[in-house]
Amino acid sequence: MKSKLKKKTHDPNEYHSLRFHPYNIALTLGLISITALFFAFSAAYVYTRVQFPEIPAIRLSPVFFFNTVVLLASSWSINWANKAYLIDNTSDYQNALKVTITLTILFMIGQFIGWNDLSSQLDSQFLASNLSSYLYLISALHFAHLLAGLPFLLLFYYVAKKRMKEPVSVLVYFSDPEKLLKLKLLTTYWHYLDILWIYLILFFLVNSFILF
Repeated sequence: MKSKLKKKTHDPNEYHSLRFHPYNIALTLGLISITALFFAFSAAYVYTRVQFPEIPAIRLSPVFFFNTVVLLASSWSINWANKAYLIDNTSDYQNALKVTITLTILFMIGQFIGWNDLSSQLDSQFLASNLSSYLYLISALHFAHLLAGLPFLLLFYYVAKKRMKEPVSVLVYFSDPEKLLKLKLLTTYWHYLDILWIYLILFFLVNSFILF
């Protein structure tokens, strides 16, 4: 039994039969909607700056840049989980999920620190506070979407710890093509949130240097 388990390999295309699975379609439509929403808020921010050029641009807290590194690291760790899954490496798979969860929580803590730092920059002018509310709103929306993905990460880790206790259960776990599909979808979602965060950082950074 052990020798058979060691020789077992995954076909990287084995989940492609589920390409048009409702989960896939739902994720695609969801990402399109999220993208449209963030672009709409970005356009509203630029419009407000154009209408009120006297308002100083928002200065990003250094914590937001640190959070970028943390989020990129979480993308690396979830990729690590995918690679470990494909080669049936139980310990690496569980460790990768654990690292991703830890980095996600660290990012969330950093967001609260960044928001607190931003609030200390605001003056008493209503317009300045109103403009800064865009950063609060946009970053909070990103936070909410990251928070929405956290339960799925926790569920993957919980199920892995619960079921990966003996060779047979490990074989069954790693042989489930739908589970692989869900892991791929979660990975895609995580990478998307990374790209979206980088866009937001660059957007506010560029706007801080542009005078209207």
